[in-house]
Amino acid sequence: MVKIRLKRFGTKKRPCYRVVVQDSREPRDGKCIEEIGTFQPIAAEASQVSIDIERAKYWISVGAQPTDVVKKLMNVQSAKQAK
Repeated sequence: MVKIRLKRFGTKKRPCYRVVVQDSREPRDGKCIEEIGTFQPIAAEASQVSIDIERAKYWISVGAQPTDVVKKLMNVQSAKQAK
């Protein structure tokens, strides 16, 4: 099954995440099909989330399942774009 989930990078105690489309059997930091955004929890509130919503909608339409955290981040990004 294909999932939309977070892939960690950055240094120790300074996490950054990429929002990726990945096979669920791959390890968290393994190879991915496509990178569709980033999440930087340490950054300022306005620049924490950056997701290509159109690509995410495409992947969901072909059967990819977003994780709970990615669903919340997509809602934040959608609200930010609506403003």
